[in-house]
Amino acid sequence: MSQCSCGSGKGYDECCGPIIAGMPAPTAEALMRSRFTAFARGHLGHIEQTYARAKRGKHGAAGAGSSSAVEWVGLKILDTVAGDAGDETGIVEFAARYRLENRIEVHRERSNFQRENGQWVYVDGVVTIAADAGSGKLGRNDPCLCGSGKKYKKCCGG
Repeated sequence: MSQCSCGSGKGYDECCGPIIAGMPAPTAEALMRSRFTAFARGHLGHIEQTYARAKRGKHGAAGAGSSSAVEWVGLKILDTVAGDAGDETGIVEFAARYRLENRIEVHRERSNFQRENGQWVYVDGVVTIAADAGSGKLGRNDPCLCGSGKKYKKCCGG
């Protein structure tokens, strides 16, 4: 069993795999994790299917994150607001690390989710940091670019 790309520490088949295969996500965070994993593993149909109905078909192959030049390498959930089984809306703030042209970069976003027909969908998000971590320019003891306040080595660099 392979490790899930979302960083949960669980195996793919017990974490994001079933959601990507079509099982409803139980929470907004679970949907966020499955969307990251779908980007990382190239399951772009899942990305398109989990946009809010009004947003579907407007992102061209699931947006810029689907470029073959992008390698998604890590996800850190920074905050969640609501988004549980009994909620109709939720917010998930995350920092996603990716490699582009031999540089590690961080995409930090505060994403809005809602339920449509009982299933969680991604509505939109506000990018709070889209930063270049550089090619070896960020030291392990430097503050992490995701904005957590932790050292890079204890956060996204760990």
